[in-house]
Amino acid sequence: MDINNVIICGLGALGLTYANKLHKVCELRVLADLERVEKYRKTPPKFNGKVLSLDYLLPNDFFSADLVIISTKSTGLSSAIDYIKNFVSPNTIIISLINGISSEEEIKKAYPEANVLKSYFIGHSAMRNGLDVSQDGIGKIVIEPNFYLERFFQNKSIEYEVSTNILYSQWLKLGVNIVLNQLSAIYRCTVGELRTRKDFEKESLQLLQEVKAIAEVCNVARLENYEKEVFEAIKLIADDGKTSMYQDVLARKKTEVDIFSGEIIRLGKIYNISTPYNEKIYSKIKEMEREF
Repeated sequence: MDINNVIICGLGALGLTYANKLHKVCELRVLADLERVEKYRKTPPKFNGKVLSLDYLLPNDFFSADLVIISTKSTGLSSAIDYIKNFVSPNTIIISLINGISSEEEIKKAYPEANVLKSYFIGHSAMRNGLDVSQDGIGKIVIEPNFYLERFFQNKSIEYEVSTNILYSQWLKLGVNIVLNQLSAIYRCTVGELRTRKDFEKESLQLLQEVKAIAEVCNVARLENYEKEVFEAIKLIADDGKTSMYQDVLARKKTEVDIFSGEIIRLGKIYNISTPYNEKIYSKIKEMEREF
């Protein structure tokens, strides 16, 4: 199977990043509701200052997509699942670039016939101002093994990595997000500023030890060096980067705390594991949101 017909659902920072990479090398369409499509046509999105001329698709259109990339915020997942229904067949590969560890399971429930692959993006944060996105090009999609998707990414010069332990890799990314996204939002600072805070390592370890305890009961393998590997991943993030959650707070938007500490708290209740530090961070961010 060759991948050529590609749909991106979700034209935020990540969606625009990959729309920019793909729109000239395959049959790419951006799927959105009528209101958003009209907005995009009236004010075309920009990537690094360059206007993107994209083809748009409405949910009531119909054809079989080879690849669907869902790149909404977590709050947009349920709408995205509804929007893609006319474009999914047994041959369709679906990947989700949504943060957290649960979006693929939600997609699989709706489309058990499709090939839903675990995946995530890791790299430098994109900066978004409305429909104008800037990103330095540093980043890749991490996926579980799939010959057709690997060949597509390779042929289209899309940076990617194949993980043979994708579940651990996703929990590693979750740890990075629970530390960087949430603490940078609370302290309203860049990644570099956060790392220089006196209590950064102490606060991070308190959160990560709870995440690791939950991961263990969720049968995630290879957790021996979990905290160390999260810190190593954090070192790769640019000092001047503003995390997506920090940008949400600056824009006075609802954050994704429910899929970070909120998910750890939820699982902690299921498995009777105490998560006081995640509960503390969750409460702080929810309090901030109430002031928006």
